[in-house]
Amino acid sequence: MSKTTSQENRPQRLLLSSVFGPFGVDDAYGRKENIMELFHNQVTKAQEMGSWRFQHRSFGLYFLAVNINADVTVLDFPTRKRFMRELKKGYDVVGISFITPNFVKAKEMARLTRQISPESTIVLGGHGAAIDGVEHLIDCDHVVKGEGIRWLRSFLGQDPDVPFVHPTLSIAERQAIFGVPFPGPGANLLVPGVGCVNGCKFCCTSHFFGRRYTAYLSTGKQVFDTAQRIADERGIDEFFIMDENFLKDHQRAQDLLAEMERHQRYFTFQLFSSAEAVTAFGVGNLVRLGVNFVWIGFEASGRKGNFEKNKGIDAKRLTKELRDRGIIVLASGILCQEHHTQENIQTDIDFLVGLEADLVQFMLLTPLPVTALYQDHRRRGLLRQDLPFEEWHGQKYLTFRHPEFPGDSAEKWIMAAFRKDYEVNSSSMYRVVETVFRGYRHLAALPRRDACLEVRMQQFRRRTLQYAGILPLVTRYAVNEIERARAMALDREIVKLFGEPSMKERLRRFIMLALAMRWKLRCRFFGDGIQPSTIVTKFKSDAKNIAAVSSTIVPSPSVKEPLETASRKAAVASHG
Repeated sequence: MSKTTSQENRPQRLLLSSVFGPFGVDDAYGRKENIMELFHNQVTKAQEMGSWRFQHRSFGLYFLAVNINADVTVLDFPTRKRFMRELKKGYDVVGISFITPNFVKAKEMARLTRQISPESTIVLGGHGAAIDGVEHLIDCDHVVKGEGIRWLRSFLGQDPDVPFVHPTLSIAERQAIFGVPFPGPGANLLVPGVGCVNGCKFCCTSHFFGRRYTAYLSTGKQVFDTAQRIADERGIDEFFIMDENFLKDHQRAQDLLAEMERHQRYFTFQLFSSAEAVTAFGVGNLVRLGVNFVWIGFEASGRKGNFEKNKGIDAKRLTKELRDRGIIVLASGILCQEHHTQENIQTDIDFLVGLEADLVQFMLLTPLPVTALYQDHRRRGLLRQDLPFEEWHGQKYLTFRHPEFPGDSAEKWIMAAFRKDYEVNSSSMYRVVETVFRGYRHLAALPRRDACLEVRMQQFRRRTLQYAGILPLVTRYAVNEIERARAMALDREIVKLFGEPSMKERLRRFIMLALAMRWKLRCRFFGDGIQPSTIVTKFKSDAKNIAAVSSTIVPSPSVKEPLETASRKAAVASHG
């Protein structure tokens, strides 16, 4: 259909949407195991009241929105009805981002788009776009596999090489533990690049981006300048670096540290990294850089279940060294690998539990589309064609035929692994308080500290006092007497060093206790499910400052959660 002159002259209108809710329920579109909470889904899921609860936005949609010249609406976590209502506004392009377990939802959204807004061009993206023949399985016009900013710019007839714009976003929404909200606005998101050159055979992130690394911020100065701008806008100096292996570029990390020391602006960072990259950079340098959390894929104990990135690494020693320096460690492992049997799988579970990391992720080996593992299993005829994509989430069924783990036996092993880590090492919240306290004591014991280490020591001190307030709840809801004794002893040790809690702190602890009791009642009568609120964010074309006007909608009347304010949801990004 030809466009009128006025239509040709107006900015193009795009709707970029995540899949619709509800999430984590068994229905025609999804499964109860695929909840919209990363940690509660696959890290702290067995830790009951003490599980870490938060939700991440669909970050990629915001990066696309701020990096094109168009009128863009980002619809995050919509209900099906809310998505349909938005379609009636008539968009030139409707982009749908999804992962493999949400295939059916993406298919339904494409169908609705054809029905309600037939003139819209439908574009599929996200990791679900890697599904073999997805362009024939879902009625769409384009499928974007890999980095999408350059593709979308080119598709819209815009210069793909204009400078990259980084949006200002919080890393997580509705952060809580024991029903108590995390204090403060939460860490900022920072994405220096996408992809990873390590190319582990199971890693969909590495293979999705062609086993290459695409840098958005290629120098330490660019990372520092971006962090400084975002920190000034949000008034917080903590960042989660969403980069598959940030320390792999050793020089960029060193230059970032040099910039912080030169400007005396000492940010703190949470990041992903391989063990070999951590070792090469040095734990001492991590402390100076301000890394207070690192997610490491240790995967397995032996040579058969491990990868080149862990060759020659003493995982237990590295974990202890990191925690002794105050760096929280999330150790990731893979169960039901091809070499695993009913007899030897416990060895790898014991290895991961024995690391004594602050947090442990257990995932079932899952050959996702685009990975080398998937291609290998398909060639060998091992893929389970009978298993719908809704089950490809790595927490219940194996997506390939494994002779040692038929039926639901894989789920039994993974749940037992989570439970053992909880019972042996106590709650992750207890471990985190202990780690931060260890970091403070290490720096306080040094005979000399330069300006950088002095700042880091004070940061550890503040976090210790802040986190220690949760210890009475850890004690009250302890998994066993071992954890109860540990939490009480740690609380006494902190009080001995820093003094008794002030009246203000005592009041804070009382309020936290009340909130925890309220959360316990809520879980008893309504369950612990949390549905994310719908976030609508609008970006205007040709704006010097792209203001994101946001609102929230409670997605389900059955969810007894307060409506969050628009100001908390506001995201502001600037063109460089």
